[in-house]
Amino acid sequence: MTAPFVHLRLHTEYSLVDGLIRIKGLVKQVAAAAMPAIAVTDMSNLFALIKFYKAALGAGIKPIIGVEAWVGRGNGPCRLVLLCQNLSGYRHLTRLVSRSFLEGQQRGVPVIDYAWLEGNTEGLIALSGGRDGELGQALLNGRREQAERDLADWRRLFPDRFYLEVQRTGRSREAEYLEAVLGLAVATGTPVVAT
Repeated sequence: MTAPFVHLRLHTEYSLVDGLIRIKGLVKQVAAAAMPAIAVTDMSNLFALIKFYKAALGAGIKPIIGVEAWVGRGNGPCRLVLLCQNLSGYRHLTRLVSRSFLEGQQRGVPVIDYAWLEGNTEGLIALSGGRDGELGQALLNGRREQAERDLADWRRLFPDRFYLEVQRTGRSREAEYLEAVLGLAVATGTPVVAT
């Protein structure tokens, strides 16, 4: 028997910048596909949380709470997906997202400062952000050693809870990224997740 597929990176109409999926339709489709769980990771916010949580539970689906965030470190903001593992993670995530709106605005975009993550990652699972994450950008720009150093930092912040993201969506340089990130995963023993 094959393991069921679970979406871990999905934007809804509440994502504001790029989401079109409506919660009711999403939950209906997930139930029809017999998926056991689904994550909603709207860009930089938790606006869909209550509606999503109630709808998913009502349909017998495990809701996974998350955010696709911009994290500022070094050369500018990069993408990172944060998923709640438990109540502690939820509390950390709500504080980080709130702080990004209150203190981290960059050109009108809420950004989580990398330094804020220190001591605030318990109960959170992190996904690397794929091609648009810090590691993906380093790999695509030929900076493998930098990617290895950055990966060590991320794994320290999220011990046993950091995953390298892979996707197949037909976008430019995707094949190049996949080859590089899988090589990094093998060399460092970092787990990979398809989103």
